[in-house]
Amino acid sequence: MATALTLAGALTLAACSSDSDTSDDATGGSSGDSGGGTIRIGIKFDQPGLGFKDGDTYTGFDVDVAKYVADKLGYAEDDIEFVESPSAQRETMLQNKQVDMIFATYSITDARKEVVSFAGPYFVAGQDLLVAVDDDTITGPEDLDGKNLCSVTGSTSAQRIKDEHAAGTNLLEQPGYSECVTALTAGTVDAVTTDDIILAGLAAIPANEGKVKVVGNPFSEENYGVGLPKDTDKCQAVTDAIKAMIEDGSWQKALDDNVSTSGYKPNADLNPPEPAACA
Repeated sequence: MATALTLAGALTLAACSSDSDTSDDATGGSSGDSGGGTIRIGIKFDQPGLGFKDGDTYTGFDVDVAKYVADKLGYAEDDIEFVESPSAQRETMLQNKQVDMIFATYSITDARKEVVSFAGPYFVAGQDLLVAVDDDTITGPEDLDGKNLCSVTGSTSAQRIKDEHAAGTNLLEQPGYSECVTALTAGTVDAVTTDDIILAGLAAIPANEGKVKVVGNPFSEENYGVGLPKDTDKCQAVTDAIKAMIEDGSWQKALDDNVSTSGYKPNADLNPPEPAACA
């Protein structure tokens, strides 16, 4: 796992808003037919614990789920080509067949389902808070009145707390969440906010271990699904793979391998989820 220094400036996570990054156009790739050829899978490259690229190595919970599903579809790990899929480009990449599927903290919404298809969810996240490991004064968003809260520039998550939970919250924006965590460990801010599993991934970075913790009181629901082209015939096969991963223990192992060192426990009432029926 890269250190926080390596991550600084690279993490521009915006789980609750749109990414403004651009990436190289993806070309070629398979049609998604199982068995043979390659499969192009979109992931995040800058989310430790979820989707992270370090040289030619890809790690994270999303990556492990993607590898499992691809295997069930008949693709060996060497058949996978991972493609960076920033939030703002995900629908376009699926519509243009630049990727066959996307595993990238991709929340299922009615608006998105108008233009792409989803299998899943394979995980249910929720907006939460990251605080200093010895801070027991912040147990939820209502405790942030008069406190300093950090989030990424352009994200709506911190403003949502100010609007809906604690009007007296002081907001600090940073270019990326690594800078927010640095501000937290330095005592400049009291909390960082975004999806709980993203916070857990940040907390699991060796440089941050033992310094920060996820509060564990999520106050929203984000159903992470597998993004697929609208005309796909693969939804049921992907859904069956997700169910198999949950049933055989691989889902829990992937979660533990990637974020357990942060002490994070997902919402047990919602996880592991029951994938929805394919429409």
